[in-house]
Amino acid sequence: MSSITTDQGIVHYEVYGRGRPVILLHGWLGSWGLWQETMAYLGAFYRTYALDFWGFGESGKKRETYAVSDFVDLVNQFMEQLGIVHAPLVGHSMGGTVSLSVAIKYPERVSKVVVVGSPIVGSSLAPLLKLSGYRPIAFMLFNMMGAFRAGMKVYSPYICSDPRFPAMMDRDLSRTTLESFLLSIASLHRTDLTPQLPQIKIPAMGFYGDKDVIVHPLQWQPMLRGIPHAAIERFPKAGHFLMLEEPTAFTQKLKAFLDQPAPPAV
Repeated sequence: MSSITTDQGIVHYEVYGRGRPVILLHGWLGSWGLWQETMAYLGAFYRTYALDFWGFGESGKKRETYAVSDFVDLVNQFMEQLGIVHAPLVGHSMGGTVSLSVAIKYPERVSKVVVVGSPIVGSSLAPLLKLSGYRPIAFMLFNMMGAFRAGMKVYSPYICSDPRFPAMMDRDLSRTTLESFLLSIASLHRTDLTPQLPQIKIPAMGFYGDKDVIVHPLQWQPMLRGIPHAAIERFPKAGHFLMLEEPTAFTQKLKAFLDQPAPPAV
């Protein structure tokens, strides 16, 4: 277990392997633990870093805001403190939206960008996630957290076919605060990256499951319109959590993309 201290609080991260760095970013209500299997595979070839955003996992939870823009700046601070000049960013769901945003705001930091089931437009979120961005709904859910967690355990198989997922989701929910729960999803709902995507000139890849019930599974389309050189991999039998549902195919395709030499900077 490792951490860095920022002006905005402690940031927890895990690191595994040797070689060139790759940074893995989790989604809403998640944590670094989502990436354990991916890190075990990639760690034989790359030095993999997986961090917890402020308000999630083991990172600090005393902040006024938990917006997508805050997490973008967090990635920049994280790389600065660890001496990582530039690296590929791999983000799941909200983490992919953050990854694209880092590539737009701090292009010198990002050599490649990968998104996994990520919303390009926040309106593509499932209805329940959109509702969770409204304070009365979030407040009600937190006042009924026991029932909410029990309901999530029942609903979890419809989100992810991996039998480990209900326990993972319950653990991560137990570490989330009302403010991080509310403000991060509200910010994600307001996000629309389509006007800025043409700024991304580095290699880009999108992984999307056709059975995703969290983010609309056709969000690869606005990504490809905005980044015509992007590679898209679709998983017909998987949903939102590709790294858990089809780990072998996912990690092999991810490694193949990371292994490709990046074109020289123009």
